[in-house]
Amino acid sequence: MSNKTPNEEEFIKLVSASQGIIHKICRLYCDDEEHRKDLLQEILVQLWNSFSSFRGDSKFSSWMYSVALNVAIQDFRKEKKRKLILFESYEFKASEPDHSTSAENEQLKAMYQAIAKLDKVEKAIILLYLEGSSNEEIAEIIGITQNYVRVKMNRIKQKISKTVNQ
Repeated sequence: MSNKTPNEEEFIKLVSASQGIIHKICRLYCDDEEHRKDLLQEILVQLWNSFSSFRGDSKFSSWMYSVALNVAIQDFRKEKKRKLILFESYEFKASEPDHSTSAENEQLKAMYQAIAKLDKVEKAIILLYLEGSSNEEIAEIIGITQNYVRVKMNRIKQKISKTVNQ
């Protein structure tokens, strides 16, 4: 028999199902392994403290993304001297073996370097976009309108394209 309350069990189940989101945000906003671990703990504490406010109006993963991003951005502001993580060190977990060519790897590396040059809000938007989130979900998580998401995405794509094609 578990000593956990039903609320704790539900929280653990929901966070476990979407934990990759937290890890990606930590890697996006922290370039130091120890700092990433600290940020991960801060995010988990804030998620737990805020869990009772989750009403189910949106998907849990969207709500979790929003809370995690807010904690990461607050932490980032506290540590203004911290360097931004370079996306080339970001580890994407491939579901299939990597059969890409050297040219494809170079293009991917160039894209991550271009993303690393974006500001924190643009990074959050492109990360959500690459995760397959809809404009509606992105708007809800970031706290902007869907129209502004479309405008920002166009600008982000132009910036990335310009940087990659230099």
